[in-house]
Amino acid sequence: MTDAPSALVTGRRTVLEAIRAGIASEVLVVSSARSTEGLRDVLAAARVAGARVREVDRAELDRIAPDHHGVIARVRLPEPIGERDLATWPFGGEDLVVVLDGITDPQNLGAAARSAEAAGAVMLVTRTRRAADVTPAAIRASAGALLHLPHARVANIVRALKRLQENGFTVIGLSEDAGRTVHEEPCPDGRVAIVLGDEGAGLGRLTKETCDLLVRLPMRGRVASLNASASLAAALYAFVLPSRAGSGA
Repeated sequence: MTDAPSALVTGRRTVLEAIRAGIASEVLVVSSARSTEGLRDVLAAARVAGARVREVDRAELDRIAPDHHGVIARVRLPEPIGERDLATWPFGGEDLVVVLDGITDPQNLGAAARSAEAAGAVMLVTRTRRAADVTPAAIRASAGALLHLPHARVANIVRALKRLQENGFTVIGLSEDAGRTVHEEPCPDGRVAIVLGDEGAGLGRLTKETCDLLVRLPMRGRVASLNASASLAAALYAFVLPSRAGSGA
């Protein structure tokens, strides 16, 4: 068994979420910052979790991570879920999974994970190649959501979608070429997987063909599209969540 991959995360909110997720092995704080409210919350959470806290001078934090904002955590990243697990994972009857097919910008990955986690998604699925990895920048952009959200890394998105379908999911692609908008097409009941393509080309042909349904966002302004994470957030809150309002989701 190999050791879990590790990383450094910075910033009070991200460090706090790392502690809450139980993956922070050590917290480094600048010695002059104990009096701030944000740092007090971090230190209190570290005490409860039993995470080691070490005070260091600002110069050392600057050397380790210039964007530290007074606190750094060494974290053990959660082990990714494998592709084969998607067909047998014990999903609930109304679970939501978000699939990102080729998002390459770590900031977009983090922002998409943040929207997915806030909307109640139970899993994020991304590609292992030609896609953003879970870096400190992505974790920070996610406000710590990537530290909580189960994450499947797969070599082949089409094959992963078929495994989700085998596990009872309706796979819905977000595509500007779709004939109906999220306001015209009701979200199906039961398990749903929302698929988002890359920042430029969108969903690939085979991915579209694998989806059970395609929908698009209505665009009424002069700008032709939203960025990937904004598109995902709009689809989740305008399409998926309204259909689950009465189910407690």
